[in-house]
Amino acid sequence: MPQYIRAFVPGGTFFFTVNLLNRRRKLLTENIDLLRKVFQAAHGRRPFTIEAIVILFDHLHCIWTLPSGDADFSRRWHDIKARFAAQISRGEKISTRRMQKGERGIWQRRFWEHVIRDEVDFERHVDYIHYNPVKHGHVSRVADWPHSSFHRYVESGIYDLDWGADDNIRSLEME
Repeated sequence: MPQYIRAFVPGGTFFFTVNLLNRRRKLLTENIDLLRKVFQAAHGRRPFTIEAIVILFDHLHCIWTLPSGDADFSRRWHDIKARFAAQISRGEKISTRRMQKGERGIWQRRFWEHVIRDEVDFERHVDYIHYNPVKHGHVSRVADWPHSSFHRYVESGIYDLDWGADDNIRSLEME
């Protein structure tokens, strides 16, 4: 059995990729209001700052900063995934192993995380997050994807409405 080693950086800033188990489903965007409520409730129980986020049909990317002295992003993700899954109608195909463990077939078991090292790393990952709907062919302009912190960045003057990623971001493969 693989042994997963998670980054332990209290108060750190982290990039995450979290996927649905069935990548052909559109549960995240079809249930966007529920997902937002689950995130808000998780934040109320264990605070964190969402620096950037994009929700696509079958996966999401985000950057979180945890409070000083706190490195427990795993518990937060477990909370978000479990509470979201609990409110989705049953009916998905579930493997025997998942049935034995009492798990749903909504999320992939793990998630991918990366510790943000510096300001350049942060900016590159924020750009990657915001460009992701274009990368996947969902829209032709970043501004046309509604489920993204891109719009907040435009309002604060960080991006222009017609921003598009440069070649470094377009070629960045983190998934």
